[in-house]
Amino acid sequence: MSATARKTAPNAQDIRAQKGGVPLVSLTAYTTPMARLMDGHCDFVLVGDSVGMVLHGLSSTLGVTMEMMILHGQAVARGLERSMLVIDMPFGSYEEGPAQAFRNAARLMAETGAGAVKLEGGVEMAETIRFLVKRGIPVMAHIGLTPQSINTLGGYKVQGRDDQAQAVLADAHAVADAGAFSVVLEKVPATLADRITDEVAIPTIGIGASVGCDGQILVVDDMLGFFTAFKPKFVKRYADLGPLAEAAIAEYAAEVRARSFPAAEHVFGDQAPVKGPKA
Repeated sequence: MSATARKTAPNAQDIRAQKGGVPLVSLTAYTTPMARLMDGHCDFVLVGDSVGMVLHGLSSTLGVTMEMMILHGQAVARGLERSMLVIDMPFGSYEEGPAQAFRNAARLMAETGAGAVKLEGGVEMAETIRFLVKRGIPVMAHIGLTPQSINTLGGYKVQGRDDQAQAVLADAHAVADAGAFSVVLEKVPATLADRITDEVAIPTIGIGASVGCDGQILVVDDMLGFFTAFKPKFVKRYADLGPLAEAAIAEYAAEVRARSFPAAEHVFGDQAPVKGPKA
């Protein structure tokens, strides 16, 4: 069943059941108004740690904290009724081991109402994913380019070319076997993404991967043109709202300086307006 026809939010098992069906739709969100705009159009909405770069001006996702994720998770939750809420586990909140991951994942879900968490890593995170799933925490995995690991990956490079392909494929199988209900494939070659999609039993969610994935996700500020610091190759701008917003702000500033705003219709008189007689 498509997200637009659904009257209640799906859960992790609903998402998993869409493997091979109508492609899953997802975007990131960080605020209540944006969540309301995408509610029902998306199967799931991700509160991504990209919030650090998009809204907080950080140079990477590494400075994002649990408190930031909880704050934005709560805001997005207020705007969703028909789309599932998934929330990123920030850097340093799960890598130490399964017990640390469970404490922080449980806190994220309890304080935001999220239906699942997402964490980065493949083979090395399989034990943690299995631990969480067995204890009632649905996990969306994330392999390929994992932004929290840019210091060891050498930057935001495509992952899975040539001799790297087998390692990424092994990551996909590891997270699926560990119980993840879906897996994000970021910035991997299309042929490899198609192979992974064919071989694993859980939905693949592409971002810079392949149209053959079981679903797609983008950062909403990228696709709407609000975030303009850089534009990844895999982003399609469905609108260019950043320049429109800047033009509106410039017009407002000019009218304030010219004293043409506020005009008479925007201010209040000394007396209340007289109401006409009832019909």
